[in-house]
Amino acid sequence: MGRKKVTVAGSGHVGATVAQKIAERELADVVLIDILPGVPQGKALDMAESSPLERFNMGLVGTNDYADTAGSDMVVITAGLARKPGMSRDDLAAKNAEIVGGVASQAFRHSPGAMFLVVTNPMDVMTYVVAEVTGLPKSRVFGMGGVLDSARFSTFVSRELNVSVENVHTFVLGGHGDLMLPMARYSTVAGVPLPELIPADRLEAIIRRTRDGGAEIVNLLQSGSAYYAPGAAVAEMVEAVFKDKKKILPCAAHLAGQYGFEGVYTGVPAKLGAGGVESIVEIPLSPDEKKAFAASVAAVRDGVGRLGDVLAKLKSTKGQSA
Repeated sequence: MGRKKVTVAGSGHVGATVAQKIAERELADVVLIDILPGVPQGKALDMAESSPLERFNMGLVGTNDYADTAGSDMVVITAGLARKPGMSRDDLAAKNAEIVGGVASQAFRHSPGAMFLVVTNPMDVMTYVVAEVTGLPKSRVFGMGGVLDSARFSTFVSRELNVSVENVHTFVLGGHGDLMLPMARYSTVAGVPLPELIPADRLEAIIRRTRDGGAEIVNLLQSGSAYYAPGAAVAEMVEAVFKDKKKILPCAAHLAGQYGFEGVYTGVPAKLGAGGVESIVEIPLSPDEKKAFAASVAAVRDGVGRLGDVLAKLKSTKGQSA
């Protein structure tokens, strides 16, 4: 079986980190594409020159031409504007929908058999945009947020209890945004539920910090947003698909009746394997959790609803040259 090929659209901090981690894990040859001349080429060359030192043997090239992305098995979309301090994920929606929709259309034209993994914020909404623009089966289009949110939750729990992150397994539900639901009672340390180990007030503080995790980093950096953990989250998902791991990971997946919702992308535990999102795991929710999850889903629907004109335009120009 030949080597896999991944296109990473967007050569900013997130895209470059994604490309590097995929190559270093030897998951696939990587094409880094951007509209900026020279930038993806320079970053890809720099990464390739690290391969003798990091000891990985994968192709890494940069380009401004979608023809070079042809035959990709996976397209990771990181292109778009990053959040600035005080900016919500939804503030980005219209502009990033145009960028992401254009990228998806071009990439799909050259790689109609690819899966699409969406990173650009607001991520749940952008995942819906990609699914609409490409017309791919919903199982082949999914978003990254939940893996990142869970990693943040696990990091804070590990620090709180001074235990190995490898002992911590956390669970996050809902959209990748201010209404996400870090689920403490389904999260464990060495099998013990978090409410048994952490006082309620401390646990609430950790949940709040998880929810605000992206904003915390944006405010610290002042220019730009997180990229190390997002890059690792993407690599984890790509590995689950390419190695057919059947791994249960929280990600933005299309709901078709699960949890009582239809036709929306939001964060749920999903089995990732060679078929993409192969199934969605449904867990019992309390009345309060159901209410919170419904609010998160409603926020995603609202975000999609505000993109009516942009979506119509994108679908009418599907596959045309950018």
